[in-house]
Amino acid sequence: MKTILLLISILIFACGKTLDRPTEAEAFHPSYDKTMESTFYNFKMKDINGKEVDFSEFKGKKLLIVNVASKCGYTKQYAQLQELYAEHGDKIMILGFPANNFGGQEPGSNEEIKEFCSTEFGVTFPMFEKISVKGFDKHPLYRWLSDASQNGWNNEEPSWNFCKYFINEKGELVKFFPSSVAPLDEEILKLIEA
Repeated sequence: MKTILLLISILIFACGKTLDRPTEAEAFHPSYDKTMESTFYNFKMKDINGKEVDFSEFKGKKLLIVNVASKCGYTKQYAQLQELYAEHGDKIMILGFPANNFGGQEPGSNEEIKEFCSTEFGVTFPMFEKISVKGFDKHPLYRWLSDASQNGWNNEEPSWNFCKYFINEKGELVKFFPSSVAPLDEEILKLIEA
């Protein structure tokens, strides 16, 4: 009986220790840091030019986070994203995150993506390096955006390219929009003006 209790105690102890370790995906990701998950402003990521951006720079600003792709049926939304940024850039920052998670529709390098966005759509809003927004190698930012235990309410991860997450001035996630919702949608405009 003592042997069984001892084995059970060891198993409970071992399981408890395992829960403190990062998952395989977390350990895989070089930018994983458990403290990052506490707030949106703790993230630091490289932009499309390789320069590190500290998200604390965005304090006090509304943000629209969008996973983008160059060869998607929704790629034309780049034009509306740029229009939104040009017209409301004093009230909202748009952050584009290229990702190749859906149909291989973002196969290019960061340099190719940057060139495409500039040439085809005149993009001037901040673009970041290509990341994964879904799956085992999901970037910690998108883990935060799609895990209610981290962001407070939302478990919805991108279902396709051009999904949108709206962050308020306090760094709180307030709304998720699927790809089909255009950047100039009335609901997004109302959130900007609120």
